[in-house]
Amino acid sequence: MRLSIVIPLLNERTQLPRLLEHLQPLRKRPDCEIILVDGGSEDGSAELAAAAGFRVLSAPRGRGIQMNAGAAAAVGETLLFLHADTRLPDAAPQRVASALAQGADWGRFDLQIGGDSFWFPLISALINWRSCLTGIATGDQAIFVRRTLFEQLGGFPPQPVMEDIEFSKRLRRHQRPACVRDRVVTSGRRWQRYGVARTVLLMWRLRFAYWRGVPAEVLARHYE
Repeated sequence: MRLSIVIPLLNERTQLPRLLEHLQPLRKRPDCEIILVDGGSEDGSAELAAAAGFRVLSAPRGRGIQMNAGAAAAVGETLLFLHADTRLPDAAPQRVASALAQGADWGRFDLQIGGDSFWFPLISALINWRSCLTGIATGDQAIFVRRTLFEQLGGFPPQPVMEDIEFSKRLRRHQRPACVRDRVVTSGRRWQRYGVARTVLLMWRLRFAYWRGVPAEVLARHYE
């Protein structure tokens, strides 16, 4: 199995040095491919990643659009979509291979929010519990999927937000996800910048609105 890791970028220069350092061991593996897809960064993110020797593609702005572009250029039989502020566990390729060998066609990792807030362990646990219960994964959980299924479903929807939720819903109709207990660590910067309670309430409100049928384009204005 060859694993293609696709990472959308947009003005991530401050995150990139740590991200690229994290990716170096994976980059050296013969069974891993890493593709970064820039959505029009204005801070030199694409140039910095390319100068470090990584493969960087350009695509129109939008996580779903960028990840689809990366998937189209990838050669791996399995695709893993990673956010720029999320770090994979050391054994991620082995865990993905094990899940697929046991019959899974897609899955996600448990989540840990990195930071010093005493709320983060509880929020992480609730996210993981909700994901297992509902069969819905978020992009922060490093969704992985067999290429054949990804192409069969048409990839991520080209919508400005909730592309991960919508894609998970489509995947769940095919099969419930493999819930890998190894944890990815995602940055708590957004939570700390805007306040934990405010961020939690915003995300719940947006998820509820999306469930009620509010268009993603309308929700994007509130998210921004």
